[in-house]
Amino acid sequence: MSALKGIRVVDVSQVMAGPYCSMLLADMGADVIKIEPPSGENTRRWPPHIDGQSAAFMAINRNKRSMTINLKSEEGREVFYKLIETADILVENYRPGVSKRLGVDYETLNKINPRLIYCSISGFGQFGPYSSRGGYDLIAQGMTGIMSVTGERGGNPVKCGLPITDLGVALFAVYGILSALYSREYSNEGQYIDASLFDTGLALSVWESTQYWVSGEMPMPTGSGHRLSAPYQAFKASDGYFTVGADTPHHWPEFCRIIGRPEFLDDERFEDDPSRIKHLDVFVSLIEEKTSEHPRSYWLEKFEEVGIPAGPINTYSESLNDPHTFARQMVEEVEHPVAGKIKALGIPVKLSKTPGKIQKAAPVLGQHNEEILTELGLEPTALSR
Repeated sequence: MSALKGIRVVDVSQVMAGPYCSMLLADMGADVIKIEPPSGENTRRWPPHIDGQSAAFMAINRNKRSMTINLKSEEGREVFYKLIETADILVENYRPGVSKRLGVDYETLNKINPRLIYCSISGFGQFGPYSSRGGYDLIAQGMTGIMSVTGERGGNPVKCGLPITDLGVALFAVYGILSALYSREYSNEGQYIDASLFDTGLALSVWESTQYWVSGEMPMPTGSGHRLSAPYQAFKASDGYFTVGADTPHHWPEFCRIIGRPEFLDDERFEDDPSRIKHLDVFVSLIEEKTSEHPRSYWLEKFEEVGIPAGPINTYSESLNDPHTFARQMVEEVEHPVAGKIKALGIPVKLSKTPGKIQKAAPVLGQHNEEILTELGLEPTALSR
């Protein structure tokens, strides 16, 4: 039994945020039908490819069925409306106004299926002075302040290495969808969900906004360090870098002892978190004079012995081959109909009774057209007109 068994999702989104959102629902058992134009969504053409299949596309479209519909044609919309009659959720990430022009907007579909939960993901949301703008993760990171606090202290603005607002809005959208599903249980009505990359970037800036509002200080880049406490960052060893979090009253004295800096405990510059943050440059310099004398493994073993959280800074080659990664089932293999056996990231949330599962690889274009048309009681040729 899957957590979302019996829930049907119609996914008309493309690229990252929308497809990632619907994939998370599919992983938990929802029947996700990905609607693409007959030529396929553009992500299918993104490199790298395996036997002509885009690895980027396959990474975020597993557990879905593919159906090709030309929503600009009357015949295509007729089939789409028939599908909507059977759907619980729709996910789209058109620029505001496009769904209305295509005739697949919330008002139109709500008349067909009042129980439909309609989730729109966009750059800036459906209202506000920037709502008509196209939005990308890069733009959202810049405009919400994320890039102004990313990177090394005193350095240039840097984009977060991951598409954090794309992935973040997908998670917020799932949170909204599941909330609406629960609400529908007693209201028997669907509703409209408006999620945006811009709101997501702001919502994730909890420490930064608090610092600005309360202290009046402008948040600045902190490198690998924490904004409010120290030591909580990366330090240089003789063979690379490692991270350590020793900012609690219990861990702090042990940290000073292990690195050979007991004098820190009597130094007023380092007596508490605010003092250490104020003198962070000299603080880090004095620590790295000691940590650079030994390799990472030496320090990690010492910290592990006394229970201080610490870890290496891994490459993806190291992290994806870590024994803990395999123990947590975060790397799985799935059989693709064209690309063959491929690796996929596992399910990050473990449910004890209704766990998520990778049941199938991303579909090839239009793979399930005939199957879905038959389910709708339509002729297999309905989309060829």
